[in-house]
Amino acid sequence: MTKKSLKFVTFYPMKCMVEVKRGANIFNTAMEAGVSIRTECGGKGICGKCKVIIHNKNAVNALTEAEIKHLFPQEIKSGYRLACQVILKQDVDVTIPEESRIGARKILAFGLERQLPLKPLVRKFHLKLRKPLLSDIKPDFERLTHALSTVSDRLEVDYEILRKLPDLLRKAGWDITTAIWDSCRIIAVEPGDTSDKLFGFAVDIGTSKIVGHLVNLATGATLSVSSIENPQIIYGADVMTRITFAMDSEANLRMLQKIVIEGINKVLTEVCEKARVDSRNVYEVTIVGNTAMHHLFLGIQPKYVALSPYVPTVKSPINVTARELNIKINPNSVVSVLPVIAGFVGADAIGDVLATDFHRLNKPSLLMDVGTNTEILVGNSDDILSCSCASGPAFEGAKITHGMKAENRAIERVRINSDLNVEYKTIGNVKPTGLCGSAMIDVVAEMLKRGIISHKGKFNSQIETPRLKRDKNQTQFVVAWENETATNKEITITQKDIAEIQLAKAAIYAGCSILMKIKSLKKENLDKVFIAGAFGNYINPENAKFIGLVPDVPIRKIKFVGNTAVVGAKMALVSREVRKTAETLSRKIRYLELATDPEFDKEFFDAMFVPHKDLNRFPSVKEYFKKHHRDLK
Repeated sequence: MTKKSLKFVTFYPMKCMVEVKRGANIFNTAMEAGVSIRTECGGKGICGKCKVIIHNKNAVNALTEAEIKHLFPQEIKSGYRLACQVILKQDVDVTIPEESRIGARKILAFGLERQLPLKPLVRKFHLKLRKPLLSDIKPDFERLTHALSTVSDRLEVDYEILRKLPDLLRKAGWDITTAIWDSCRIIAVEPGDTSDKLFGFAVDIGTSKIVGHLVNLATGATLSVSSIENPQIIYGADVMTRITFAMDSEANLRMLQKIVIEGINKVLTEVCEKARVDSRNVYEVTIVGNTAMHHLFLGIQPKYVALSPYVPTVKSPINVTARELNIKINPNSVVSVLPVIAGFVGADAIGDVLATDFHRLNKPSLLMDVGTNTEILVGNSDDILSCSCASGPAFEGAKITHGMKAENRAIERVRINSDLNVEYKTIGNVKPTGLCGSAMIDVVAEMLKRGIISHKGKFNSQIETPRLKRDKNQTQFVVAWENETATNKEITITQKDIAEIQLAKAAIYAGCSILMKIKSLKKENLDKVFIAGAFGNYINPENAKFIGLVPDVPIRKIKFVGNTAVVGAKMALVSREVRKTAETLSRKIRYLELATDPEFDKEFFDAMFVPHKDLNRFPSVKEYFKKHHRDLK
């Protein structure tokens, strides 16, 4: 490679200089250099979120069709480009503008918990063995297993432990501690008494985040918690984009597996440092995640999950050594991946059921884990029916003009006054750069209440306010004026943005409606509506009902339960009985593929109205408009 073929890219404001080959893609260069740029599509030119400012337009390629589609004329004039579309020809300076930087994300790491009898699969035993004599020449391993005969008469041991056992026993003076998994496998032999150092790690691999809890397996107490954005997001914000990437090649699949494991190890390091625990004293990891995340973590090709009839490779629990997956705990320890239910209802849904005790309820209830994909379960102790629907991309900010994740500078609460002025609250109480999902629900609900949009979600041509801007291309409502924002640009809601929210909420409501119909339930029959997941925890329940996201039940019946997926993983970590229950649930929970239901299309179309085509399904909304002498049409 000649010097002429090497070029320099300098990223501002971080002042990071990178040397790359001529022809390199700016987005990929930034990722490799550790410079984070927002994206929802994994750099495919679809989302328009990876905006950068190029300071020398002659140093890069000409504008592409994707950029002309996503960038405003004034942005193009100011040097804005999409990082994924820019190819380097010469040395160049690149500024990452405020709206394209990834801030500290608001990740929900906790959920509803309940006390359990402590019965972890991992136990430790402090032993003082008799050393060999000419009159007692029992081999080392048999000497060890004989001392543990009250625990099990058929203990297995990893080759690496066996190889080091002779020296370890003698250097320790035959005073050792042994860690045993599931009464059948020796996973550690340590010098001295280390019985008080017994820890486990519970992990929720979400499509958008990874959350981990470090647990003391001797007491059941959570010692520390940490979370990060799922690093796979650079290859796509949603499950299907990542599956498509994995399908392209074995190398792509391995890359997705590698970076999610690196993410888990990063969370592991953080929780151990917080609790001052040596990661080598972590002896088991329990994992939950949707079926696609489950497959990608294990390095299993997920493409058949995405292709009809949407079959997972395996649904039963998987137990793998930490060494095989490169999880940085005691290398012979066990990584236990909880079972899944179906192609699009995974181990995270099992976690939700375990944490809420949904499978033990006497009265029929509904459980929704609202995320990039929304899992829905309806039933009680007699029977549970489940389904999944695509919902999250809009609520995570994808395809929304000024949408973003729930991170610093995101507007998270919105209220429109009677004079049509807007009040809002941002994460971090700073100037905003965009709107996260909870704000989008508020905006749509508030615009409906004030008559700014109709029952069909269309802007009302009769409304006169400076905030409603109309031109030949589109109509948009201004949430924040340019002098109020961190970007000095207006934050608006367009007709297309409203349609994206309608699509997402219609899919969720249609899923709820069909499952309830199959179970012969009406909303009056529901005793509780559990809303799980990070996004669900931050939404305004009244506004969620007002737009038709959830059934019109009394607010007292709606229970926000937080990140119950990771709680379920933690319950499995401390209780072998919960582990057995998880397996039973995996077999017993029925799954419905919504697309096969003959009424899905009609239910979905009717739910595209705000809140619904049939207002009798939402009497509280109907009553609101009657009380305020307004018409929804």
